[in-house]
Amino acid sequence: MGEHPPAGLADAVVRPTRRLVGIDAARGLALIGLMAIHLLPAWNEETGEASWSWRLFSGDSAALFALLAGVGLALTSGGRHPHEGRTMTADRIGLVVRAMLIAIVGLWIGTLMSEDPPAYNILIYYGVFFLLAIPFLHAGPKFLFISAAIFGVVSPLLMQGLQDVLPEFVSYNPTFTDLLTQPGATASQLLLTGTYPALPYMTYLLVGLGLGRLNLRRTEVQARLVVVGVGLAIFARVTSYVLLYAFGGYQQLLDASSMGEHELDDVLVWGPDSLPTDTAWWLAIATPHTNTPLAIAASLGVGLAVLGVFLLIGPKIGKWLLPLSAMGVMTLTLYTAHLVALSFEIHYELPYLWFMVHLAVAALFAVAWHRGLGQGPLEKVVSTSVKGTRRLVLGGPAKNGHG
Repeated sequence: MGEHPPAGLADAVVRPTRRLVGIDAARGLALIGLMAIHLLPAWNEETGEASWSWRLFSGDSAALFALLAGVGLALTSGGRHPHEGRTMTADRIGLVVRAMLIAIVGLWIGTLMSEDPPAYNILIYYGVFFLLAIPFLHAGPKFLFISAAIFGVVSPLLMQGLQDVLPEFVSYNPTFTDLLTQPGATASQLLLTGTYPALPYMTYLLVGLGLGRLNLRRTEVQARLVVVGVGLAIFARVTSYVLLYAFGGYQQLLDASSMGEHELDDVLVWGPDSLPTDTAWWLAIATPHTNTPLAIAASLGVGLAVLGVFLLIGPKIGKWLLPLSAMGVMTLTLYTAHLVALSFEIHYELPYLWFMVHLAVAALFAVAWHRGLGQGPLEKVVSTSVKGTRRLVLGGPAKNGHG
């Protein structure tokens, strides 16, 4: 089908010469962003202001990951020409297997983490993203972009509207036990109340799925991604600022929440624990991880711009991007190893040193493994399982062009 697939979080590695290096490099950057958020201080000890790592990566790294997962799903299911018939059925069932395996890894990591964990694990949410993507796998770009916009507007309304009736938060990193003993609470957390809730995050995934149905090798498409991305990010931030400070939203939040100005200012930087239900004006904020329509639009804009830039420069400086792109090829393995290392909680005293250690080990391992053995170890397990499932559905060997 022309373009072989640059993967999602755990997609198969195919012939490196055919891959879009920019997608792998962008995924590598998203991984670095998550590492920075997990390891580096969120604020300056002396001033109390948000740190550079928080301002650069908070919310945007996870959004970029989800966006790229959507791109990967599109490319592994036919690219510009979505598979049909039994081949699409094989894609869907393969995606169920992929989702389950990634969720299992995520649930296992939850058992390693303390109650006040050093990081919130996105993998179990990824499993839900992929399951929710199954009905959209055959769709074209226009339908996918419209669906993404609907998720981006309706999901925050559901988050705020249902918050008082949904079950209590289970834990920051749900485990097998949580899933079995509190299925309803775990489901509501994964869909709406958790750190990376699947319903709002479907905005990113569906946009990525739509992008993967376009010709991402065309310079015109790549440049348009940058322009649209920058424009969307600026629009979201400016709109939020105007609503809050020119149209009285800030005062409405003060009146409704009984917060002081200092406390509200802090919430606007760091975000509330959950979206307050006292006024709809909370939907006007664009703070990272609040998953309001404007926060989603801002992070989506950054993700589109980053992807566009990497696609533009990938063909020209691909060799220089090797550490990033090698990391991007095996993010499931590296992210899992990163979380396992964090679970020992020995990094708090020397965050910058440990960030450099995690980064250096990840880059060196990724380059060495990718050059010597190709797929990352966990990626190999997932892709082998998916290919075996596809083979059963198709009744014969899975063909290269079909993923």
